[in-house]
Amino acid sequence: MPEPLTPTVFRADLAEFLHQQPDDVDLEENPLSAGLDSLRIVTLVERWRAAGADVSFVELAERTSFSQWWQLLSERLAGAAHGDA
Repeated sequence: MPEPLTPTVFRADLAEFLHQQPDDVDLEENPLSAGLDSLRIVTLVERWRAAGADVSFVELAERTSFSQWWQLLSERLAGAAHGDA
């Protein structure tokens, strides 16, 4: 079972793919400008879906900062916890 997705895990996941320390990840940065390519984003989507956040590559690609990604992920996680579709 994957680790629950929390803000700390989210930041650590990003740091892993950006080759940074979690505290160095700027959540206001644009994911593409930060250096994430489509393959890395798809890998993150798969990881986060396994943790219960029903998001798609397109939904993340439409957002322009990591903080917007977390907002979407946390909304989906809350919906899943309440049994929303």
